[in-house]
Parts: sequence; C-alpha cells; structure tokens
Amino acid sequence: MPFVQFDRSRLKLKPIRDRVPGFTQKNMIDPDAPATLEHPSLEVLADRVRKAKERGSTALWMLGASAIHNGCGPVLARLMQEGYVSHYALNGAAAFQDFELAMCGGTLENIVKYVGEGQFGLWSESEKFNEAIKDGAKDGLGFGEAIGRMIDRENLPYKENSLLWNAYKLGKPATVHVVLGCDSYQELPNFDGAAAGKTSGVDFLIYTQSIMNLEGGVFYNFGSRTIGPEVYLKALAMSRNVLHREGKKIAHFATAVIDVLPLEGQDVHEAPPKSDPRYYFRPWKTILARTVADGGESYYLAGEANAIIPALARKIRG
Repeated sequence: MPFVQFDRSRLKLKPIRDRVPGFTQKNMIDPDAPATLEHPSLEVLADRVRKAKERGSTALWMLGASAIHNGCGPVLARLMQEGYVSHYALNGAAAFQDFELAMCGGTLENIVKYVGEGQFGLWSESEKFNEAIKDGAKDGLGFGEAIGRMIDRENLPYKENSLLWNAYKLGKPATVHVVLGCDSYQELPNFDGAAAGKTSGVDFLIYTQSIMNLEGGVFYNFGSRTIGPEVYLKALAMSRNVLHREGKKIAHFATAVIDVLPLEGQDVHEAPPKSDPRYYFRPWKTILARTVADGGESYYLAGEANAIIPALARKIRG
C-alpha cells in the first residue's frame, strides 16, 4: 500500500518582488577590474589552464553556489569566451541562482526569516525554471542547456549575468548535477523529478565525455564539497575504464580545490586517516590525493570564490 505523499498544490506562492534578495546585480564582478588578491599557487594554476588550452585538453571547473551568488558569472563567462575553460559544471543551487540573477537581477534569501515564515523558496516566478527542465527533457537536452535555452527564449532582462546563458550562446557545455530534495525549486508544485533526473543524467554523460579528454588538462573545484568530488570521481572511473582498454591513460593533469577549510600547510597529496574528521572532506581525499596518484598534481587554496576566481582569471588572461 503506498504511503501518503505531501500535496504540493496546497502551497501558497508569493511573487518574488516580495522577497528581499541578499545579492543584487549591482555587485556583479567586472571581468576587467583589477584583482588585488595574491597567492603563490595562482600563477601555477593559471599556467596549467593556458597549457590545457594549447594542448586542446579539457579545462573543467566545478562550481558550487558561492561561485555564482557572489557575482562571478561575468568573469567565468569571459574565460569560456576566450577558450580558457572548456566546460563548467554546476550543482543545482548554483544553476538556480544563476537563473535568478538572469530573471530578476538578484538572488539569495534570508533563510532564518523565510523558513520561519514558511516561505523559503516558494516564489511564483521560479516555476519558470521547472518548466524549462520539463521542456528540455522532452527535447533530449541536458539540464544546463535547457535552462540556458529558456533564458535566451524568454529574453530575461539580466541574461548577461547568467553563466548558463553565456555557455548556451557559445555552444559550450555548462552541465548541472542535481540531488532530488536539495534545491529550493524542487519545492514548487510544478517540479517534475523525472524530468530533472533525465536532464541531469544527460549532463552527467556530457561531463564524462569531457573527462575523457582530461589528460594534459585541468579540473578545478570551487566550493562544491559533495557533488563536485563525487561526480568527478565516477566520471573519471568510467573514462579510465574505456581508455585503459585502448592503451591510453588519464594520468597527467592538474587538480585544484578552492574552499574555506584551513588546509594550507598540510600535505594534501595524501588523504588523511579515517581517525581525522577531515577524512570526510571529500575534495581532499578524492580530488587532491587519490585521483592524481598516477602522475597528476594538485593544489589547495583557502579562500572565498569571489576573491580567488577574479584573481585567477586575471593571471590566466595575462
């Protein structure tokens, strides 16, 4: 006998104009603005990106929500326009915040306030996001392309802020990797879990195809502590499975993790023991240690994405 399910038609949505955003487009970061942050690893990471471009190898950056809701979209888009980054991967929260910035020029909610009021995530205009996912599933698109296409078709007023829209216009992959029940758009009455799973499943295979060309390339993870390392790990395993049987390898590439955990000064090339609570910080053991053990290199930078991404971009572009 089936269990009783929550009836989402009982939800009351409010117009997004009633929401006070925590970040607005006036704070978007200008790609041409001078970067003041310095770090000894930035020049090395920039060099690896430039060399990946020269080789035609994959330069894949995984983005957590902090890379989007802090205004880095225009900086990231410029790097893709100029061919330095070949593929962006986003978690579901990053993709939704990217859409919000395109739609209304603002994102982020006061969680304490709106959860307390029973209103967190429940804004009527956000249903447009879910309709795009359903349309994309019907047309066989990936999640990221479906959102980029909708932003373009709807001519959303702040579309230039959107990384997904910029990637769509460039015809380059910006994939989205979701977990059901984790993102606020999934609260809405028109959310279709099957469509989200189908489109994100397409994106996983697009992502894995990019990983197939990671030899000589780079994989950088900005603030995604679970989705970033886990999707990368599975895609790398699949790619190596195929390439090993063809006498090829994915061994010589650079990885980096940018996060706020204070690990600098640690030997991040060896995973911590299980007795260390940091063993469960997946970016360390997966991205910095285990997957580069056959000849790759890895780097850790402690800091906020909205400071490190512009600084790294300036180093890359010269």
